[in-house]
Amino acid sequence: MPAPEIADPYRTAALRAAVLDAWAGSPTRFREDANAEEDLLLGGYADAWFVELAQNAADAARAASVPGRLQVTVVDGELRVANTGTPLDAAGVAALASLRASAKRDEDGSVGRFGVGFAAVLAVSAEPRVVSGAGSGVRFSAAGTAAEARALPGPAEELDRRGGQLPVLRLVWPVAPGEAPPPTGFDTEVRLPLRADADPAALLAAALDAAPDLLLALPGLVEIAVGDTVLRRIDDRPGAARIEGAPDGPQRWLLARRTGRLDAAAAGAQATELRGRLDWTVCWAVPVDTAGRPRPLRAGAGEVLHAPTASAERLSLPARLIATIPLEPDRRRTRSGPVTDRVLAEAGPAYLDLVRGVPPADRMGLVPEPGFPRSELDARLREVLFDALRGAAWLPGAGDPAGTELAPGRAEWLDLPGADGLAELLAGGDPAFAGLLAPDTVTGAHTGVLAELGVHRLGADELVARLLGVRRPARWWQAVYTALEPAAESVPGLVDELRGLPVPLADGRTVAGPSSVLLPGAEAAGPVARLAELGLPGLHIAAADAVHPLLARLGAAAADPVGVLDQPALRDAVERSVDDAEAGLDTRPLAEAVLDLVGELGPGAAARRPWLGALALPDTDGEPARADELMLPDAALRPLLAGDVPVGVLDAAWADRVPRSVLTAAGVLDGFAVVVDDEPAGPDHDLHDEDLWWDGLDEPPAGLVAVRDLDLVADDAWPAALRLLAGEPDTRAAVLHGGYTAWWLAAHARLGGHRPGRWRLPSASGLAALYDPAPVGGDGAGGPDEAFLAAIGVRAGFGVTDDADAADLLDRLSDPERHPDVALVAAAHAELAAAVACGRVDPAELDAPEQVRALDGSVVGVDDAVVLDAPWLAAVLPAAELVAGGDAGDSGALADLLDLPLASDVVSGSVVGTGRTVRWADLAEVVVACHTLGLQVPSGELIVHDELVIELRRPAAGRRPVPAWHDADGRWHASDPVRALLATAALGRSDEPVAG
Repeated sequence: MPAPEIADPYRTAALRAAVLDAWAGSPTRFREDANAEEDLLLGGYADAWFVELAQNAADAARAASVPGRLQVTVVDGELRVANTGTPLDAAGVAALASLRASAKRDEDGSVGRFGVGFAAVLAVSAEPRVVSGAGSGVRFSAAGTAAEARALPGPAEELDRRGGQLPVLRLVWPVAPGEAPPPTGFDTEVRLPLRADADPAALLAAALDAAPDLLLALPGLVEIAVGDTVLRRIDDRPGAARIEGAPDGPQRWLLARRTGRLDAAAAGAQATELRGRLDWTVCWAVPVDTAGRPRPLRAGAGEVLHAPTASAERLSLPARLIATIPLEPDRRRTRSGPVTDRVLAEAGPAYLDLVRGVPPADRMGLVPEPGFPRSELDARLREVLFDALRGAAWLPGAGDPAGTELAPGRAEWLDLPGADGLAELLAGGDPAFAGLLAPDTVTGAHTGVLAELGVHRLGADELVARLLGVRRPARWWQAVYTALEPAAESVPGLVDELRGLPVPLADGRTVAGPSSVLLPGAEAAGPVARLAELGLPGLHIAAADAVHPLLARLGAAAADPVGVLDQPALRDAVERSVDDAEAGLDTRPLAEAVLDLVGELGPGAAARRPWLGALALPDTDGEPARADELMLPDAALRPLLAGDVPVGVLDAAWADRVPRSVLTAAGVLDGFAVVVDDEPAGPDHDLHDEDLWWDGLDEPPAGLVAVRDLDLVADDAWPAALRLLAGEPDTRAAVLHGGYTAWWLAAHARLGGHRPGRWRLPSASGLAALYDPAPVGGDGAGGPDEAFLAAIGVRAGFGVTDDADAADLLDRLSDPERHPDVALVAAAHAELAAAVACGRVDPAELDAPEQVRALDGSVVGVDDAVVLDAPWLAAVLPAAELVAGGDAGDSGALADLLDLPLASDVVSGSVVGTGRTVRWADLAEVVVACHTLGLQVPSGELIVHDELVIELRRPAAGRRPVPAWHDADGRWHASDPVRALLATAALGRSDEPVAG
């Protein structure tokens, strides 16, 4: 029975005949076709069978205007790929059986380019078939092609030389009768009997792996079934696609598409086969999560250009580019030219659409990260994208209204990690910060991207400088400090950068730097608040609503009364307040606030701040005056002052309204005021004769406690003044402290018209014969006690301190109305001698007295008197002519003061007779006397006489018995050894021996 005739609806016989004729006529043509097919199989189309068949399926569906569906199965050892859409026709068969002659060259939107993609199936099958319609189709066969080639001499020889490699797809046959039609629901099926080395499971796995990307890249395809797995693309809305059914779960993509048509010039620059294709498309795709937030592709993750299926052009962009960029024939690399330039130019605006399509907080994630490009195309795309992003407003701003978008060139990011809410606060608070980015837009990882975009970095230093020009309510500033505080805690060095931070003041001013600012407490009223409102230059008290702990950390101090009172600015204001008042300024609020501060602190605090005395207060005439140049209307000091003193009287209304203790603490006089300086540097306290006192000190004082205004006391008011000084604890302590006050009172106070040193203490009765008691009331009469009187110079003893004291004492000693005993006279002369000897008294500055007090208590003229410088000489001189001179060493000083000769210069005599020589230590009465008096027993010997007689030559010749004598040879003679011992003791205190 003859074989059934095979139908040939696609005219394959003519196609074969044409090819065979060409091969027969030119064996080189066979070789060329074999090489071309081998190049395709080994080059760009190797392992691309599924991609190429999916592209054909997408084109078929597009041509038929039906949803594209693709099914991949393995049946009876064959890999079968079925698709919907326009079935196979003669033109398509001709294209399959030719090289680089696509039947779709004039179909806009088709994926196929050169009619060579089908060659990819040869990687898995040597006998591919394409079935379309009711069992019609075509087949290609390696065995059949080999048989035909061997029938031709030239091709047969070439085939042997090639080892069997031949162009399978150049010869096409109709399928055998009875070929099963495509599966139900599909229009075409490619059937690929697998090569022996092909793994069906691996082929299905590869197809399943590629299916999600193909559904995204090929808009004509909506479904791909691989085995039992069905993947579908669902277009939820324009710009959003979802791939369902993938083994690893649904995939969601955000898309941004742009389309257009090429102009004639660009179209004409394409390959001839493509010049009819004028439409171009650009699609950017980025994966998103279930909430619609993007998951940018990672640079280096293997992403490539899709044109529309994957090429070999490596990219490092956060989103996938699917675009109709011309490719080389092997579909691996892009082809440069006007079309590529046009499509790339449109990629920038399309990418901007993609960026704007994601939530504002996620947009920065779509900006390409800095780094080296992965290819030349990658570099061009980066440049295109950055140009588009730099020139448009898409960055979310931090300010109101919500949704404000900024262009990178006009945007800036606040580089203060941890300062949550600060950017919004700043952007909404002042136009100077209108360009701030929303804080959730950028992180530290975006630093390089921001720099690439041209976004300005706003650091702490610039922030502080720009804030200086902002004028906002105090509450706003407090919010700024609250936002900055966490950053100051966590960012190293930020505290130092914030030290110039502006602070709003209570008086409406704003100052730079918390270090000059005082922070008020919770109390909104009081003297601190009133001072804050005065706007005193240099006094910076923060607005209460702006107070924040960060300011204290940056150097601000507490605005408590002590802190405010110690501000140099307040001191300056007080010290110039009189000048300000005289210039017509109202200083009353300043005075009231300062006095209230003093009231809160108490008098002790004011005593340590003497500058408070400069505070301007009104006198009884309403004229301004320093507080310390005013006294209370009923001041205890008032009746004590001289009539012409420069002290006014405080306005009565102020005296009634302000507590007395506050006024006096501020310097207004009631009693005497005390000046306190813990570290005096010089005589600069405006005290009378302070420089004289200072110059008289051996070294500067460690501290100063002094009573001021003593020089204003009237001469006849001193008894009362002293009672006032002694009655007040502060002034009494200043007097007892010694120093300036005691020194001044001793020199200038007047009691009975004389200095205090003219009088004695009531208890100093031993001086009664020479000094009278001080004419002030005693303790019982409310007067000063003896400790006070002693401190100001009232005598407890002689105390000759200067020439005036010496002159006074000499007058008293020569006064015949006074009757001091011998001991008192001797003590007085000893004090005078010591004062001259140590330099306190200069005899040249005094007039020598006409009369002196003799040893017997009588007053004698100086012509008849001598100074007794050796006690044994008293035995040969009358007591009425002797002036006791104290120690032998001081006798000469007394003689100089009194202008008298010494007794040793007047007396001359020698011992009559001889005695026996005895050691001092052998005389029992001497030893006992030494032990009794605490004296050292003299060494050496004494000449003892039963009766010691002296032969005098001066002052009158004659013999005189004496108890002891010291001869010219330095030997002691005595009839009374104890008297000699006492004379020896006196001589021992002298610098030089005195001989008789």
